[in-house]
Amino acid sequence: MLRVLEECDRVSADFSADPVHDLRVALRRCRSMADGLHALDPDPEWKAMKKAGRALFRSLGDLRDLQVMMEWIDKLHPADVSAEHSSVEKDYVDAGDSLALPQSERNSGSTEDAAAAEGQNRNARDPAAQGLLEILTHRETQHKYEAKSALDDFDRKQWRQWSKSLPQRAARFRPGSPLFRHLALERWTEARKLHDRALRNRSQIALHTLRIGIKRFRYIVENFLPEQHKAWSNDLKKIQDLLGEVHDLDVLWNTAVECHVFPDADAKKRWHARILEERAKRVEDYRKRMVGPNSLWQVWRAALPQGKQIQELATRRMKLWAYALDPDFAHSEHIARMALELYDGLGNAGLLNSDHGSDERFSLWAAALLHDVGKSKKKNRHHKASQRLIEDHGVPLGWKPAILHRAAIVARFHQGALPSRSHKALRDLLSNEQKTIIQLAAVLRLANALDFSHDGSISHVRIEAELNRKRRTDGFLRKPASDLCKNEAVVIDASGYRSTSPIAQTVAAERYLLETVLRRPVLVRAMKSMPAKQARKK
Repeated sequence: MLRVLEECDRVSADFSADPVHDLRVALRRCRSMADGLHALDPDPEWKAMKKAGRALFRSLGDLRDLQVMMEWIDKLHPADVSAEHSSVEKDYVDAGDSLALPQSERNSGSTEDAAAAEGQNRNARDPAAQGLLEILTHRETQHKYEAKSALDDFDRKQWRQWSKSLPQRAARFRPGSPLFRHLALERWTEARKLHDRALRNRSQIALHTLRIGIKRFRYIVENFLPEQHKAWSNDLKKIQDLLGEVHDLDVLWNTAVECHVFPDADAKKRWHARILEERAKRVEDYRKRMVGPNSLWQVWRAALPQGKQIQELATRRMKLWAYALDPDFAHSEHIARMALELYDGLGNAGLLNSDHGSDERFSLWAAALLHDVGKSKKKNRHHKASQRLIEDHGVPLGWKPAILHRAAIVARFHQGALPSRSHKALRDLLSNEQKTIIQLAAVLRLANALDFSHDGSISHVRIEAELNRKRRTDGFLRKPASDLCKNEAVVIDASGYRSTSPIAQTVAAERYLLETVLRRPVLVRAMKSMPAKQARKK
């Protein structure tokens, strides 16, 4: 981060091409590091730092685009070399004659010669190139002024403070850890999708978006995976340079057309042919490196998480994120365990109908684990903030979007108003999904009530179902829909439960939704004893 401040001092001299490029690189690296670490550490300072450099970065980007176009004009349409040589030879001849002239005449002659040489070189360059160069030179002056204004507004004092505090937060995460490899896999997956789309249509927008996707992948590797960066840095830079040059050529052509610099149709055709030729070379070079079974995509993918490890790392990332936001994460973990005990017990007793199988159970666990993240925003009515935070977080690679969306709504109803099909959070969902969310919210509300005191006094729960499993009807043995007879109460044994405690009062209120869902009374009582086999499992 201190490099940014050093480059600010350098660029302020004249905003020339190299210092502008170096400052943008330093800013981009800091912003990309903040982007990566914010996925693991939701401290608002990362987002604030990223936002602070945005205005300066964009202003310098406009200036940099102009300077790059001017460099491309020199590459594609240089001034006539023969004209430059003749100008140099004339300077040598005139220099010998001018020694015999007075000083004032010598100065006057040199000024006239310089003007004549400049005019000769200008006329020697392609007219369209010269016209575009003059327009860009004029625009560069204006963009330098805007960049200087953005640099003056850049809060260097605040940036210096961040350069002391944020590295300390970053030091808590070990470079090269599996969590960063999972984050790199997310960026790889996003970039690979952009690659497939770009190869289908090869449009300017698709290739530019692909360039940004690969750049984001490269910065995660560069900042957090030192071993992979050592092996891949040259290839990543080459690929990014190829796509960057394709983008530069596209911008150059669009700008030339916009400025109407072509004197005739033939000049425009020659320009377009030359740009397409250079562009095609780079696209073909990209294809050779990135298409096929031995492409760089496969090389990079082989070193990143595989199989079941992907979901495990995604879960670790979500737990780490929740731990940073939840003031009592141990309570949330305990609620998650008891919620699954309730859900499994009710399911085994045939009292809950599951249409989503393991996804429904995982959604309940995720909702229980994340239900209090909203307390980082506000203590009262935090359940609404929890829903917003979960939905805004984004789906980590390895989780299904439907699971996280369902978990966000279930977390929203862990307290406060009871869920109903007409509620704005549920009304647009399918009927089966509404039913599932209400069931899960009922289980979560009761589990949360069982640890109302946040002390873990109730360690575990189980559903008591010891009634007759079969009954005789019309001379035939028929199995009822559940292990409980109609209208019979569901008995929940809770270890450490006391009927006179404040927890019992909360449970009495929060069991109502579950009773509504099950259409039968719910009785919570103290667990007398646990079988030895079940105790060993716990």
